[in-house]
Amino acid sequence: MKRVKISPRENWRAKVEQLGFSYHTLDGAIYWDETAYYEFSYEQVAQLERSTTELYRLCLLAVDHVIRNNMYELFSIPAVYIPFIESQWKQHSPSIYGRFDLAWNGEESKAPKMLEFNADTPTSLFEAGAVQWFWLNDIDKHKDQFNSIHLSLIDSWKNIRVTLKEEPLYFSCMKEFPEDYINVSYLRDCAEQAGISTRFIDINDIGMKNNSFVDLKDCNIKNIFKLYPWEWLINEEYGPCLLQSQTNWFEPAWKMILSNKAILPMLWELFPGHPNLLESYFYDPGRLTSYAEKPLLSREGSNVTLVEDGKVIQATSGDYGEEGFIYQQLYKLPCFDGNYPVIGSWIIGDKAAGIGVRETTSLVTDNFSRFLPHMIA
Repeated sequence: MKRVKISPRENWRAKVEQLGFSYHTLDGAIYWDETAYYEFSYEQVAQLERSTTELYRLCLLAVDHVIRNNMYELFSIPAVYIPFIESQWKQHSPSIYGRFDLAWNGEESKAPKMLEFNADTPTSLFEAGAVQWFWLNDIDKHKDQFNSIHLSLIDSWKNIRVTLKEEPLYFSCMKEFPEDYINVSYLRDCAEQAGISTRFIDINDIGMKNNSFVDLKDCNIKNIFKLYPWEWLINEEYGPCLLQSQTNWFEPAWKMILSNKAILPMLWELFPGHPNLLESYFYDPGRLTSYAEKPLLSREGSNVTLVEDGKVIQATSGDYGEEGFIYQQLYKLPCFDGNYPVIGSWIIGDKAAGIGVRETTSLVTDNFSRFLPHMIA
């Protein structure tokens, strides 16, 4: 794994905007960064693929364990939603995608380590699946990339199409946020390529009528993909209606377990010493003197505290933490020229499908991390 400096493409902004990628710059700071790329070998890609597949297998076993043993309290999941979660799990309600955040420097003698699993509302899908692929074709079309995201999404939607019962599939998010809207639009485009009839509705425009979710024309919403966290959805005014409605949700409600950082100590309890996992605990750091304190439900690196040898080395602010914290063994991201990359490894359906690399100049990856493309040498 190498970080290779390179000159950006001429008129690169216009090139990515032609793809519909409008948030390449955030608040004046570059988000899409092609002044460098990350280079992997085929052996490294194979290891990432194996690790991602294995981690997803462990995660599904952990969900089943939590459900069978009624361990929802550890996840701060309200009891009223337990039957909702369990019904979707028992019905095998399908998942579209998820993104594992992995720490790894490419050493094949060491396994990639799971930092967390963005299982419910992961973003950076469009830049990983499409934008970096077009970059590669401009830079060197003879090179390869660990990236079957686009075709895997189409195949995944094809598999799910039968569950929709020929009803349209709505796509929803808060349209005012370009990153969310473009990621949802990309997923919607893949669904349409899979032969699914789709519609878009802003999350704020969803209504209720006769215990059913409806659109602005009072049409029943039978199927919906939402890029909106489950923990927010169940706390909305119409949250309790989720228990009465027959709407088919993507991602499914059982993702409330996987998108919660309580899954990290749960995995460690079930599979202690697994090479892809980091030692993690509920309630306190236990015997750890170097650890990351993480809220159960935080996003974009908010409210994370890093402790090394008993001393705080970094702490981020935010609005999370009331739900509780978990404690995970400190495992520092590798450093390349003062940059700390995290590998986002995508699972589409139940298969590893590709990676995206984000980097910052600190150990905590946040909302202003940069996305860098990659290639296989």
